[in-house]
Amino acid sequence: MTVKTYTGDRTIDGVQVMVDGAPLDPRFDLKTLSELGFEWGYEGTAPTQLALALAADVFGDDALALKVCDTLMKRVVANFANEWVMTEGDIKDAVSDQVALK
Repeated sequence: MTVKTYTGDRTIDGVQVMVDGAPLDPRFDLKTLSELGFEWGYEGTAPTQLALALAADVFGDDALALKVCDTLMKRVVANFANEWVMTEGDIKDAVSDQVALK
């Protein structure tokens, strides 16, 4: 089983978030928290949009992603530096107290 890797970087063109080298879907279809897309390094709507997208991609469960996105934003996304790397395991660990992981 391959473990997904998520990366974020601030570029001259703005922020870039990838999952295994492909752009991460912001999941505006699930909930639009920030029309500007992703951000990180503070608590707010754009970091919560990133947390939602990360959780939705990792868990594959929209209801669960909505449940844990605020916690994930506060515990992890708000503390990201300009460049960051996380695995799906890191994300699961960050919210494991809220999730009955299989």
